[in-house]
Amino acid sequence: MSSEEETLRRLAVELRILEGTAETLQSRINLVNATLTELRIASTTLEGVEEEKEGAPLFVPIGGGSYVKAKLESADTVIVGIGAGVAIERTIKEAKENLGNRIAEFEKMRTTFQQQLTQVIEKIQDGRSKFQELTAKLSEGERTKSVRETQRGT
Repeated sequence: MSSEEETLRRLAVELRILEGTAETLQSRINLVNATLTELRIASTTLEGVEEEKEGAPLFVPIGGGSYVKAKLESADTVIVGIGAGVAIERTIKEAKENLGNRIAEFEKMRTTFQQQLTQVIEKIQDGRSKFQELTAKLSEGERTKSVRETQRGT
């Protein structure tokens, strides 16, 4: 196997690894985007609850586009998840602040993933160009070799 063929094989492996990395980064970006959407909905909901009075009727989503009727017991506090299945009572102001901080963290995370994805895509494009150049060079070499063999045979 020539060094050019070995380089071609190495490039093919690198491209597959980079493509896998790009898919992983895109999946992470999608997950972060879904989380951001959920956090923004929660923040908007808190703003709406903050303006309501105690005893105000609410429709609480239970999933699948279904709701239960409820009455607002307290417009001052909410239960906030802090991770690992743990939730604590917070004032609406504290909860909104917490959500704002989490939104900012996830936006930074998304920006980082997007920058990494851009770099990986650039490497993929460079690798594909090198791959195509090397493939063309090898094809040209094979054609030249074949022509020489044909000329010798006649």
